[in-house]
Amino acid sequence: MPVEGGSTSGSASAARHPKQKRKAHSLSIRRTNSTEERPAGVQRGDMLEGQDSKLPLALRSNLLDLFGQIEREFENLYIENIELRREIDSLNERLTGDGQTVDGGDPSKGAMKTKASHSTSQLSQKLKTTYKASTSKIVSSFKATAGSRPLCQLLKEYMGHRDGIWDLSVTRTQPVVLGTASADHSALLWSIETGKCLLRYAGHAGSVNSIKFHPTEQMALTASGDQTAHIWRYMVQLPVPQPPPDVSALCDDDQDSSDREEGEVDGEGPCEVPTVRVATATLKSHQGVVIAADWLVGGRQVVSASWDRAANLYEVETTELVHTLTGHDQELTHCCTHPTQRLVVTSSRDTTFRLWDFRDPSIHSVNVFQGHTDTVTSAVFTVGDNVVSGSDDRTVKVWDLKNMRSPIATIRTDSAVNRISVSANQRIIALPHDNRQVRLFDMNGVRLARLPRSNRMGHRRMVCCTAWNEENQSCNLFTCGFDRQAIGWNINIPALLQEK
Repeated sequence: MPVEGGSTSGSASAARHPKQKRKAHSLSIRRTNSTEERPAGVQRGDMLEGQDSKLPLALRSNLLDLFGQIEREFENLYIENIELRREIDSLNERLTGDGQTVDGGDPSKGAMKTKASHSTSQLSQKLKTTYKASTSKIVSSFKATAGSRPLCQLLKEYMGHRDGIWDLSVTRTQPVVLGTASADHSALLWSIETGKCLLRYAGHAGSVNSIKFHPTEQMALTASGDQTAHIWRYMVQLPVPQPPPDVSALCDDDQDSSDREEGEVDGEGPCEVPTVRVATATLKSHQGVVIAADWLVGGRQVVSASWDRAANLYEVETTELVHTLTGHDQELTHCCTHPTQRLVVTSSRDTTFRLWDFRDPSIHSVNVFQGHTDTVTSAVFTVGDNVVSGSDDRTVKVWDLKNMRSPIATIRTDSAVNRISVSANQRIIALPHDNRQVRLFDMNGVRLARLPRSNRMGHRRMVCCTAWNEENQSCNLFTCGFDRQAIGWNINIPALLQEK
């Protein structure tokens, strides 16, 4: 995760404290029974005498023993090969006696060719059947049918940051633009359709760790490693969209290699774009890296989460600190607000996340959710009464606010989960992973799809965050990663759910 005052890609990634376990592997050579014995009276020392070597006698003796075992293994294989050849010759003689020959060729070769061809055909059919049975659901679900649009389509790539992108968000008002927060100390606003950079915010002195937009006004809230959160205004004009290129492609479930070097980014940074350098309001009450910030419903208050183990609630108009939310035992990793109620959820490295209730102006209550075994990287609200939490323990859990004792669904994955997002209309969970994967699940924990990850598209380093922008019959999903780029995907939700 980001470090205070900004960092390079290596140091920022190292701050995440990945738990990499090393397993010791031992190689043992199996001793085989052999009729061959060392000649009587010949000792190993005698066999080694007269040989010019600087190796110690004990080591040479051990090597000789090992090579002897290898030799016996090859001898056994050789004997087995001879026996097989005899059986093949016997079979060919029988086939020749029955008149099963091949015209214009040697009978034994013809019989062997016929048998080999039959075996190859059987093996090929078995492989095809096994492959069809084991192919992931996403491959079949993303195949385009005649006259239909693919379920997953690359929309645009947004490249211009000089360091990894931690967070991204889509504006809630017109014009609809994409915002990205990067370790290069800047936040950029992008045209979704054209991929052109529209504006740069350069007011922070550290890594920009999150970005969120005001629900009704053209204002952005960013959190930074410089221990502050900034509120700043923006004005952008969308460029005239050009005819879209033919970039549709089916999702490749099994391609995960890249021809490009890790960290290499095509294209150049944004050219001369308007730059905002001064914040409208600066929130300064934290004593550590501010890792995330969000607007409360209505946009009159904001909440920020920090590595100082506290979350702060501020008045936007006066920048006054209203509440300091303490209780976590370790650094906070994320905070999120409910879309329609005065509820806040904060997640932490202490393996828990907490629900803060501000609906009663006189008091605020807190509930602790315990269910993960490692850092809770994010916890987000859905439109209903659910919270979805993701963790470095490679699980995602769905919780009911009315019953917080245990999750109602658990998703188990093969990699640590970063900042998740849930679509508002269809309630589909998008999971970004350390292993560069992005997977889609429903609220019951059923896997729906996996986004492409190949040498032609997808992220080349860990995916840090996802964000939805829903439209009529389809929606856009945006992802960002430590490969310095954000990617927009067009997801055909109705067709996706129909495949389910």
